[in-house]
Amino acid sequence: MKHIIILGDGMADLPVESLGGKTLLQAADTPYMDKLAKMGRCGRLITVAPGFHPGSEVANMSIMGYHLPTVYEGRGPLEAASIGVELAEGEFALRCNIVCIEGKVLKNHSSGHITTEEADVLIKYLQENLGDERVRFHTGIQYRHLLVIKGGDKRISCTPPHDIPGQEYAPYLVKADVPEAEETAALINELIAKSQKLLAKHPLNIKRMSEGKDPANSIWPWGGGYRPKMQPFGEMFPQVKSGAVISAVDLIRGIGRYAGLQVLEVEGATGLYDTNYENKAAAAIEALKKDDFVYLHVEASDEAGHEGNVELKIRTIENLDKRAIGPIYEAVKEWNEPVAIAVLPDHPTPCIHRTHTAEPVPFLIWHPGITPDTVETFDEIAACDGSYGLMKENEFINAFMQ
Repeated sequence: MKHIIILGDGMADLPVESLGGKTLLQAADTPYMDKLAKMGRCGRLITVAPGFHPGSEVANMSIMGYHLPTVYEGRGPLEAASIGVELAEGEFALRCNIVCIEGKVLKNHSSGHITTEEADVLIKYLQENLGDERVRFHTGIQYRHLLVIKGGDKRISCTPPHDIPGQEYAPYLVKADVPEAEETAALINELIAKSQKLLAKHPLNIKRMSEGKDPANSIWPWGGGYRPKMQPFGEMFPQVKSGAVISAVDLIRGIGRYAGLQVLEVEGATGLYDTNYENKAAAAIEALKKDDFVYLHVEASDEAGHEGNVELKIRTIENLDKRAIGPIYEAVKEWNEPVAIAVLPDHPTPCIHRTHTAEPVPFLIWHPGITPDTVETFDEIAACDGSYGLMKENEFINAFMQ
């Protein structure tokens, strides 16, 4: 049996008053998710281990069965793997957002969704002016980039920028957890301050502001760590001789590389709500023809949640259902070699909070011949009655792969 996980990043939410007390999954028109839930079995999954921040890297590694206290090193090393940056011993890699600062406030974490082409100009400019033998900047995708510090100390506290939109940023600058890390924290805060002076005067930002766009006028490093030691997914599940990851997000691609999975490039995959769902679905179907396992990740709902846009998030959920889950199910449902399908979010990104939370997420599992439970629809409330109950750690992936 082949296996595919379809991951709607941040898709789970809370009841919304304007929707009559329904969650967005309840309000959205999702015939395929509901069909698979009705034909299959459902449950809920704790994707954020105790003591961990509810980041996408934490949740997705947990979903794939990795023991976070053993392997987790932060987003930075995952971003590095995704863009082909090999980390040497002692190199400290941080995710480096380009953000929009307005006065003393962090306006948004994405500089108004700056393009990769624009961001590349700014990252190269920062490397020319701030980079040296110890500090390196690397271009990633859109607003998501990489900062590598030789000899950096990871015992620091960094706040993800998507957790503090609209708030004064100064209280959230980097802090050392131990005295030995004070030099690293001071260095990063100095780089943030210098980046603001450099980027404010850059012609690209002057042009963006003249066009009514948010300037990309500060870096915000976070999620740092060293190279993780992850067991290949195929060693954990020997039936997986080959597998693939499909995502436009660097951290998911990085997890895939460390897990020993092939990372597939998909034309039109953006990591936003304008992503090409059809091409992603087609790539997943083609991958399943030769691979044993596919991890299809779609970021759109998470971005809409960070913007607090209920209508847009509902649309992203419906797009995932009709333009990705539907075509995949219709293509594989009668293959000679059966395909197991799982659908779930990695974490909630409630529109009211505009950031990630750690509540359990709903999931469904379907494959030909499975005995269904009594759940009729796919949403946070219905999943509470699912026969899988409440799972944690590697219980979900073990149940799915079996």
